[in-house]
Amino acid sequence: MDEIRGTAQGTAPVPLSVLDLVTVGAGSTASDALRTSVALSRLAESRGFHRYWVAEHHSMPGVASSSPAVILAHLAAHTERIRLGSGGVMLPNHAPLVIAEQFGTLEAMAPGRVDLGLGRAPGTDGATAAALRRTDRLNEGADDFPQQLAELTRFLDDDFPDGHPYARIHAIPGPVQATTPGGVQSPHRPPIWLLGSSGFSARLSGMLGLPFAFAHHFSAQNTIPALDLYRESFRPSEVLDAPYALIGVSALATDEEKEARRQVRAGALNMVRLRTGRPGLFPDPAEAETLTLSPMEEEFIQTWSANVVHGTADEVRAGLDDLQKRTGADELMITSHAHTGELRLHSYELIADAYGLPVS
Repeated sequence: MDEIRGTAQGTAPVPLSVLDLVTVGAGSTASDALRTSVALSRLAESRGFHRYWVAEHHSMPGVASSSPAVILAHLAAHTERIRLGSGGVMLPNHAPLVIAEQFGTLEAMAPGRVDLGLGRAPGTDGATAAALRRTDRLNEGADDFPQQLAELTRFLDDDFPDGHPYARIHAIPGPVQATTPGGVQSPHRPPIWLLGSSGFSARLSGMLGLPFAFAHHFSAQNTIPALDLYRESFRPSEVLDAPYALIGVSALATDEEKEARRQVRAGALNMVRLRTGRPGLFPDPAEAETLTLSPMEEEFIQTWSANVVHGTADEVRAGLDDLQKRTGADELMITSHAHTGELRLHSYELIADAYGLPVS
C-alpha cells in the first residue's frame, strides 16, 4: 500500500520521516514553536522526508502539541505532497466518532496524504488524563482500547452492521456522502497505525495486519522485543500483506559535536523535570551546564542522553544506520529537540545533506 510504504531517498537505508512535538524553548512562545513547525514541514517536504507526524501531549509547557488535528490542518495549508499524521492521537482521551470526524475533515483538506496514528496512553499525567476524559477510571480506558479502535474503524469505513446502535450515525466527511443521492466521496480514508512503547500494541497491530510505530526514543530497551512480537503476530490484511514497522528515534545533528552535547543535556534535564512532576519549557543549555544535580538526576541524564543519536551530521548518519541495521526498522521517524527552532531546522537539514536527500 503506497500510503503506508515509503521509498528511501538518497543514500538513506529506509524512508526518513519527522516526528514533531512542537517544542517550546525558554524565552520563546508557542507561536514561535508553531511557526517552526510550518517551516519544518516545508523543509521536510522539499528534502524528501516521507511523512510528518505531530504527537498529542497535554499539560506540558514545553510541548505545544495538545491538538494534533488543529496543527495538521494548519500544516496541510502550507504543504502539498508530504504525508501528514498523528504520532499519535491518544484514543482513550477522545470519543471515536470525534476522531473519525476530525481525520475525515483532514482527509478532505489533504486527500490521500493523511495518516491516523493511535496510542492508548494518555500522553500526560493521571490528573490531566482524568480531566480530559471526565473520569478517574483511567485503566478502563487503556483496557478498552481494542473496542475503541474497532468502533473508530467502523466510523471511518461507515460499516456498522444493521441493528447496531450506531448504524444510523455517520462520520462526516466520510463514505456515507458517496451513497447519498448526488454525492461523490474521495476514495481515500486515513490509514490507521498503532503506536506503542511495549508489547500490547505490537501484538494487536500484528494481529490486525496494521502498520506499527514503536517509540524507541523513550523506550529503547523494548524496541527489538516489540518489533519481534509485531512480526511474529502479523497476519496479512487488506491493508498490508507483510509487516511494516517504523521506529521513532531522537536525533540531533549540529555543526560541532560540543553543541549537540549541550542541547541533548538540556533536553535530558527537561525530561528529569517532567518525570519528577516539574514540567517546564525546554531549558537554555547554559542553565543545564551550570545547574547542580543530584547523583540520581545525573545518572538519569546520562542514560537518557545515551539514547539520543547526536553529534555532527556524519556521526548522526552512522548512528541512524546502525540503529536501522540492529532493529530492521522499515522506516526511521526522527524527532529533534533543541532550545531554538533554528537549531531544530538545521539538524534536519544536516541529516538530509548527510544522506544526499533530494532538493526540490
